[in-house]
Order: sequence, then C-alpha cells, then structure tokens
Amino acid sequence: MLSGADADAHSSRANTTTLVCEAPADSDDPYWAFYEEAASAQLREWLPTAPVRVLDVSGPRARFARQMVAAGHEVVRVVGSLGIVDAPGESDPAPGPGQLRRVVGDARSLDWFRPGSFDAVLAEARALSFCLATETTLEEIYQMLRPGGRLLLCVDSLLLGLARLAEQHRWAELSDVPRADVVLVPAEDGSITRCFWPEELRALLTSAGLEVDWIRPRTVLSAEAVRRAVAEDVSCFPTLVRTEVELAAEREGESIGIHLIASARRPD
Repeated sequence: MLSGADADAHSSRANTTTLVCEAPADSDDPYWAFYEEAASAQLREWLPTAPVRVLDVSGPRARFARQMVAAGHEVVRVVGSLGIVDAPGESDPAPGPGQLRRVVGDARSLDWFRPGSFDAVLAEARALSFCLATETTLEEIYQMLRPGGRLLLCVDSLLLGLARLAEQHRWAELSDVPRADVVLVPAEDGSITRCFWPEELRALLTSAGLEVDWIRPRTVLSAEAVRRAVAEDVSCFPTLVRTEVELAAEREGESIGIHLIASARRPD
C-alpha cells in the first residue's frame, strides 16, 4: 500500500502501464473462461433492450464493445495511444446491428467529450482501479452521461489488495489498511492499482453525483470449486455461470472475491 509522496512518485509510471486482466489472454484455465462468461452475462443483464449510445473505457479488451455492438448499441470505445493492441480477433469488425467507433485518447481524463454525450458508460476490466484519482474520473463520467444515463464498472476489491500485499510480504502496509483512506497496491511490473471496499465505492459514486443501483461481487464461487466442477462434468458450465450471476446478486454489498462490480445512474 502506498500513500502521500510514495503514491505521487509511482503514479506517473502507473499511468503508462497497459491495462491487463487478471488472466493472460491465452489462458486455458477453466476458471478464467468461466469468469469471462459470468462477466458477459452480467453485462447482458445490465444493458437496456433498446439501442443506446455507450462510452466504453474498458482498456485494451474489446470483447465488451463487441458484445454491445452485437446487441444493437452504438459504442464509442476509447483506445489509449500508448501501444495498446487489441487481443487476437478483437480488432476485426464487430458483428451485429450496432456500430463501433474507436477513439484514441486518455480514458482517465474524459473532458474532451461534450457533456451529456452518452446514455451509458462502461468501465469494465478493472479500468477505474488503474485511475488512481478515481474521484476525478467519476466526476467526468457523470458529466458525460445524459440525465438518467447509467454506469457499469468493475474494480479490484479490497480482498484482492490484501492478498497481494500478503504475497509481497508487506506486513507493515497490511497492518495500516484499516486506517487508510485509499488503498494502493503495487504490482511486480511497477504498476499500481487502487482497491475498494463496497462502502468506499458507494461513497465515491455518490460524491460524484451518481445514484447507486447496486454494488456486488463479480464472482462468488471459488476458482477451485469451478475447476473441480468442470473437471467432473464440462457440460455444467452454463449452469455454473447462471448460478454465479444469481449468487453475486444475492451477495449485494459484500466484499467477496477479487473484483467488485457496480451499477449507478445520473439522476434525471
């Protein structure tokens, strides 16, 4: 965990780090395939049925944008200018009745869009955990949304941050977490991510002017439970995903698993 001058000293390096997911793109781990399907199902449930204009600030992963285009939405996807490359196949034209536009820019600072330009904003793939000044980014997202517009985001949970600090044997920082206003966790590659507990995330969203619909864990089932179930019967995969989505909704407000997801809206 870093704070004060230490965070300032590292933030410039973190800002130039390519956003990555927890799993490598070529991972054949059944848990990460399950995680991806759960994320897709949660996005599908959140999206409106009628076509809307969506700002996607989810980093280098284009899979969410492609899913929204397939559902008929107009998607403006922010692509960073610092060597971010789409995963194999994700740079191909997105199939579906919607439309995808790619815009080169900094997803951490959105003041270059006209206020009220979007019906929805998607900040998947832990994007806001890489925006260390999350408060500022959320205020700008509020400005980008039309009245009644919605935000869906995914961030690192405090549980994940604590686990990483323990893996790095940062015992002093671990003991400081209960007194910390902000928890920033360094990674081996020099990047820093911000971790959240549900109450903190709710307070940030509310302070930005947004009304919180819900905050819940991305996943509840453990990796080992998923791997064991798939090893015993691979056909159970769709049932596992449906169960996961239902369990996550039931555990609203709890800090379980490695990531949190939240839905909020700009008041009418």
